[in-house]
Amino acid sequence: MTRRNMNSTGEPSHGDRGNYNRGGSVLLRNGRVVDPASGLDEKTDVLVRDGRIDSIARGIAVEQGTRVMELEGKLVVPGLIDMHVHLREPGREDEETIQSGGLAAARGGFTAVACMANTQPVIDNAGIVKFVLEAAERTSPVRVFCVAAATVGLKGEIMSEIMDIRGAGAAAISDDGRYIQSSEVARRVMEYCRMANLPVISHCEDQYLSAGGVMHEGYWSTVLGLKGIPAAAETAAVARELALAELTGARVHIAHVSTGGAVELVRQAKRRGIAVTAETAPHYLVLTDRAVCGYDTNAKVNPPLRSEEDRECVTEGLRDGTIDVIASDHAPHCEEEKDVEFSAAAFGLIGLETTVGVILTFLVKKGIVSLPHAISAMTVRPAAVLGVEGGRLEAGQRADITVIDPELDWVVDPGAFASKSRNTPFKGMKLTGKAVATMVAGKLVYES
Repeated sequence: MTRRNMNSTGEPSHGDRGNYNRGGSVLLRNGRVVDPASGLDEKTDVLVRDGRIDSIARGIAVEQGTRVMELEGKLVVPGLIDMHVHLREPGREDEETIQSGGLAAARGGFTAVACMANTQPVIDNAGIVKFVLEAAERTSPVRVFCVAAATVGLKGEIMSEIMDIRGAGAAAISDDGRYIQSSEVARRVMEYCRMANLPVISHCEDQYLSAGGVMHEGYWSTVLGLKGIPAAAETAAVARELALAELTGARVHIAHVSTGGAVELVRQAKRRGIAVTAETAPHYLVLTDRAVCGYDTNAKVNPPLRSEEDRECVTEGLRDGTIDVIASDHAPHCEEEKDVEFSAAAFGLIGLETTVGVILTFLVKKGIVSLPHAISAMTVRPAAVLGVEGGRLEAGQRADITVIDPELDWVVDPGAFASKSRNTPFKGMKLTGKAVATMVAGKLVYES
């Protein structure tokens, strides 16, 4: 059984790797330490001992037996947390496993991920939640938090046993990949999640509007002759979720925001005091529906890549704090599901190993968002949404730490990925900035 340690709130630390192997003492010396939670941003040292951060200060003395990592010119940040990934296990181990996804996360600089419920079978009961967490404890180098299904079989009809699922260790509830069409069922899910103190992660897509669509409805869908998905499919669904959040008092998190309309709805809801948070993914921040030209199925995602206007609005939403979190929505698919005509191809792209490079290259280095702001969206903010330990660099905290070389130039080569899948629209792209070391509870689980 997974050991369920307690965090500072007295709640179970879902997905905590109780049997992790602590590394010895490690001194991270002369790196630029950036901790958005405390406002720390300076060149200093970090001493790790017994799986925890012992101290952060300049000129820490080297004790016998301590490994020293010289990090001049490198960034030392809290361990990155990706709160939206698909690990495919159980059921589609040909696309990804908890182990391979964990390895991909470590190489991408992530010390923790939250896996979605649309596996085969669906993670819709306590037994499968326990299976995922126990498998993660055995095989994943990074922490894995489990997001369980809101409804049985993701069918949107019968609510899952949310209290049992919480007791098994689930960190959140979501029918991600599907929208609960019944407002009554969605309301009951939110009411039970409020009682269970679990966030509801909502995939906002009015499937009556999106049915049959394969890309964003707009100029390029017309040019390419492909059926479009209107932006209203997202905004209409977001509006309902916000109304239900206000009604129930539940904590609602809007997944993978892709439209300007959704950004504005969330912005207004926050001003009214509704308990809502939101995320977007790197591809919605840097790509548009034009990427589908050439019928590249690696650019087929759900929600779809949107217009340039939408991209700008989503970026502004991240800048002004309307969007709280950057998450990859890592969705691996085997070649047979992507190497087909566009309309028949599966939706989704992988992102665990490209997120850091994409965000640094296209947002931070261009001055669109500051480095601390970007790091915050991948550390302390997702930790707060999920209610889990992590996302901070402070004495006494568990030593989940990511080291990034912000000047490292590299070319995206899917063939070199740790992920079992290769479906990325960033193939061949030159990026600047990459994780070079990933530490989980004081143990280096990746080092380039």
